[in-house]
Amino acid sequence: MMNKLHGQPDSYDKKSKYRFGKTLGAGTYGIVREADCPEGKVAVKIILKKNVKGNEQMVYDEMELLQRMKHPHVVKFYEWFESKDKYYIVTELATGGELFDRICERGKFTEKDAAETIHQVLDAVNYLHKNNVVHRDLKPENLLYVTKEPHSSLVLADFGIAKMLDSHEVLTTMAGSFGYAAPEVMLKKGHGKPVDMWSLGVITYTLLCGYSPFRSENLTDLVEECKNPHNPVFHTRYWSDVSDDAKDFIKSLLCPDPRLRPSSEQALKHSWLSGKNASDHDLLPEIRAYVAKARLRRGIEMVKLANRIEAIKRQEDEEDESPGEADVPANAMGAAGEALAAHKNSKGLTVPTDQPPATGRQRLSNIAKSAIFREVVLAKVREMKRAEEEAKFKEKTSSLGSGKSMP
Repeated sequence: MMNKLHGQPDSYDKKSKYRFGKTLGAGTYGIVREADCPEGKVAVKIILKKNVKGNEQMVYDEMELLQRMKHPHVVKFYEWFESKDKYYIVTELATGGELFDRICERGKFTEKDAAETIHQVLDAVNYLHKNNVVHRDLKPENLLYVTKEPHSSLVLADFGIAKMLDSHEVLTTMAGSFGYAAPEVMLKKGHGKPVDMWSLGVITYTLLCGYSPFRSENLTDLVEECKNPHNPVFHTRYWSDVSDDAKDFIKSLLCPDPRLRPSSEQALKHSWLSGKNASDHDLLPEIRAYVAKARLRRGIEMVKLANRIEAIKRQEDEEDESPGEADVPANAMGAAGEALAAHKNSKGLTVPTDQPPATGRQRLSNIAKSAIFREVVLAKVREMKRAEEEAKFKEKTSSLGSGKSMP
């Protein structure tokens, strides 16, 4: 009765058992916050209703999908509830770190370890596909360890754009992350379960050599690169100690024609996943180099995250839920500073020389701020160019018939 008097839905009662903590991330529609409840720590995705007005079904689809998913390598769903202006989705809090960050903490990481890791991810994907679910956003950032324990389970997270398919449904919307999306997604010619297999191929390639198989920076070039029958290239310097089994596994997944890609069930039977022919060559140096190159990007993303949180904070109506300064990740400058220290000769990180000399932490902070400012500006320019390229590309492909197969 009190809820109705205050215009709140009945499920709003559930909110009282959660004590909200720091903000873990932010997206287009809301934020993800850590919370304490009687059962322990959880992650709560908070979606502002005004941000999904007219698309509420998207939120209900995600909640329905998560409720059905019960697998050791899929993040656990606990419950959902709503207030008059927000949806709350409560899931397992994975505190063990992202896949690549966790690997860097190890003393050694071999091809056999990689095969075991990919087997866990593929097991989760196979479970989704058997239940007619397409994740559509497989990437290293969405592969998390549940705890910091050495033998912690790896789980697949973030089902924000996942889709539950009808019997013969074909999806046509552009979805996924740049560099991991399959060519049929970018071409908007209809896609389904094979897109997850493509993304898994990109992840496997990167895991074994420390760089991406596709590195174009605009949509048109990326599509052409993905469609090239000679790709992916296995450069001798990085791939000479990797087994032919691994290369065959990757090639099968990165097939431009989705009809020729193996299903998740077929891929699970590939000999590479058994680890029998995998080498003991240590991949850690390459992976650490990959992570080091990503650290400045992380710093920039954290600055963007702070901006998104600030924007969302202005939209918040209830003060007790508004993310404050304490929610903003504190290591943005540190991440940028580490990246600069590791890549001081990089042309893209030129620091203005007309500043007064500084020492110690002050100097690092100034350099980091300068680099972040410069890189954010450059990122904005690249974003505008990419938008122009995408507009041209869409105009170019709009005349193509939807029934035509990919060349």
